[in-house]
This record gives sequence, structure tokens and C-alpha cells, in this order.
Amino acid sequence: MWADTLLTLEQGHLLRLGVWAALSMLGGTALLALLAVRRMTAPLVRHFAIQTLAWGAVNALIALWAWRGLAMRDFAGTQKLLNILWLNTGLDIGYAAVGLTLVIVGWRWERRLGAVGAGIGVVLQGLALAVLDYRLIVLIGPLR
Repeated sequence: MWADTLLTLEQGHLLRLGVWAALSMLGGTALLALLAVRRMTAPLVRHFAIQTLAWGAVNALIALWAWRGLAMRDFAGTQKLLNILWLNTGLDIGYAAVGLTLVIVGWRWERRLGAVGAGIGVVLQGLALAVLDYRLIVLIGPLR
């Protein structure tokens, strides 16, 4: 793979991450605003919205920070990127597992809808990030 092609793939990945972050922040803010306007107390929706907004903000910062460091990569730099992507994908799946645990514990043992909503938010974010990271791994393909 050529360095300029890889750079284009990385830019596309960070743009997709930025779009996901923006949609997450917009969605979380919209849900919180809706709850405030209607003066509703819906713990499941509120905690889901908080998670969505917070993860979106963090992802936006990560995308902006990573964009600043974009540069052409050689073979070793590409291998390092792949290693980071595999690590991130594993962590993303771990986040989703933690979120699922929160959903199960929140519902099964505690009957707390806030915990269920937060857990659903974490599952959604973890799975979305895993898909984004794994997509870039597939696009880069095996190194030869």
C-alpha cells in the first residue's frame, strides 16, 4: 500500500469518527433538551443521553487530536497503526461488554432504569467504535 493511500484512509477514518462524535453529541443534547422542555423524568433516556453526549465529546477530541498528527507512514508506521487499531477494537468490544454488564446488573438486580440507559449508551458507543476501527483494519489489509 502506498503512503498517500494510507493517509487518505486514515483521514476518512477520522472524518467518520468526527461525524459519529457530532451525531452522538447532537443526539444526546437533543434528548436532554426534550426531557427538559417536557419536564419529564425518564432515567433510562436521561442516562442514555448523558452517555451519548459524553462519548461524543471525547470522540470529537480524539478525532481532532489525531488529525493534527496525520502524516505519511512507512511500513513500520503502518504496522504500529494496525497494532493500535487492533488494541482499540479490543477495548471497544470491552466497553460494549461493560455496558452490557451494566444493563444486566441495572435491570436484573437493581431495577434501576438509569443504569440500564447508561449501559445501553455504552454498548452503542463501544460497538460503533469497534465497527469504525475494524473497518479501517480491513481497508488497510494485510501488510506484505
